[in-house]
Amino acid sequence: MPPEYTLREAHPTERAVGIDYYVSGADGIGGRLRESPEDFRVRELEAFDAAPLDAETGSYPELVVRATLRDWDTNDFARRLSDALQISRERVSWAGTKDKRAVTTQLFTVRGVDADDLPEIRGAEIEALGRAGRGLAFGDLAGNAFDIRVADAVDEAPDRVVDAVRDLRAFAGDAGPPEADAGEFPIDATVGVPNYFGQQRFGSRRPVTHLVGLAIARRDPREAVRLYAGNPAETEPDDTRAARDRVDAAFGAGGDSDSDDADRAADGTGDGDWAACLDAIPGKLRFERSMVHRLADRDVDPDVPPDGDDWWHALEAVPSNLQRLFVNAAQSSLFNRIASERLRRGLPFDRPVAGDVVCFADGDAPDELYAPDADRLQRVDADRVDVVSRHCERGRAFVTAPLVGTETRLGEGEPGEIERAVLSEAGIEPSDFSLPGEFDSKGTRRAILLRTDLEASFADGDPRFAFALPSGSYATVLLREFTKRGPLDL
Repeated sequence: MPPEYTLREAHPTERAVGIDYYVSGADGIGGRLRESPEDFRVRELEAFDAAPLDAETGSYPELVVRATLRDWDTNDFARRLSDALQISRERVSWAGTKDKRAVTTQLFTVRGVDADDLPEIRGAEIEALGRAGRGLAFGDLAGNAFDIRVADAVDEAPDRVVDAVRDLRAFAGDAGPPEADAGEFPIDATVGVPNYFGQQRFGSRRPVTHLVGLAIARRDPREAVRLYAGNPAETEPDDTRAARDRVDAAFGAGGDSDSDDADRAADGTGDGDWAACLDAIPGKLRFERSMVHRLADRDVDPDVPPDGDDWWHALEAVPSNLQRLFVNAAQSSLFNRIASERLRRGLPFDRPVAGDVVCFADGDAPDELYAPDADRLQRVDADRVDVVSRHCERGRAFVTAPLVGTETRLGEGEPGEIERAVLSEAGIEPSDFSLPGEFDSKGTRRAILLRTDLEASFADGDPRFAFALPSGSYATVLLREFTKRGPLDL
């Protein structure tokens, strides 16, 4: 069936990670994000309770603090905080990682520290809130509230914002008029977009993590190492490209740096000169150097079988969280492709068709979030479509697509056909994610519609967007529908 909404082809960089379309046909407002940190404000919506500050430290060893950070990467701030307190970095925990070029408000827990010990740090406002019996973890983050300014938008931005909001309201299943009259600001509206994984999931300038993960799932750790340590991108500096070309030569990857990935796959005919690779790889590529060091230490022949232990050993030189990210990125790219194919075929996102798998809403989430609970799944048979559609309309249920793993439940009917076709094209089966160590994944499912209550306004001629998203969703996935710019242009 034809789509019920306008499809517009996405930027080539996005299509490389499975983001094939915009669902708004409105022309873009252009502009730039993060002209200053204050233009991108993020406030965590927490799902974490703290005991009073005077709680007994034996039972509550963690100090809970709220930090408002300007121009701080989360990992860098945690390192600076631990250094100032003269404690191990492992004693600092948080629920969600935030980008540097922003003003972010988020929780941290610090083990074995008192409120009076907290230091003053440039660009950070730190407030002690209470104590906890454990450190923060990813599941303690319910979502994020955003307030984002787009600088240097086109003169026609007000009309284009109105047009885009109209399209996104229809995509969310609400085709009625906005609360404000067309053209009047602020506009308050419930909008929806495909719940794509954003470009930063894969690497904005060098989208490669998903390719590494797909090679891992195909039991080809040799190619996974080559893709990460070699495989230059046009957007990289000359010295980095030269180093990666040298790594490709050691693996025996054919073609040149402008060839596509299939032409450059490792074939085992390289010179295996890992020492020369280490001489070429700059120190800033520390994870790449770690992988190649392991190959050099074992004097690995590039002709060793591609699934050999030496390649797994090299791949495991990177931190465990990056190992997991490789596989997660592969799952994310497959999810994006499934969502794009559903769009192409014109299947709805705001309600199910027969064969879909839905999840129900998270009843514990803050009221400002449309938050799914992927642990509560139900397949939709033909005789249940109307009933479940009403649940979706009321925000009580969400249509899902798979993040494929060993225990993933695939759909039936046309949704299942799409899921299986995308996996087949990628040469992947759910059982392929039965992998060693940190690479293993049981999989899950994820809502395909990202719905939010959006406020669009103008301040000094620049558009501002305020909205809240559940944890794991991307603000840029919503903003791209307004800007219509490529990831590297923002």
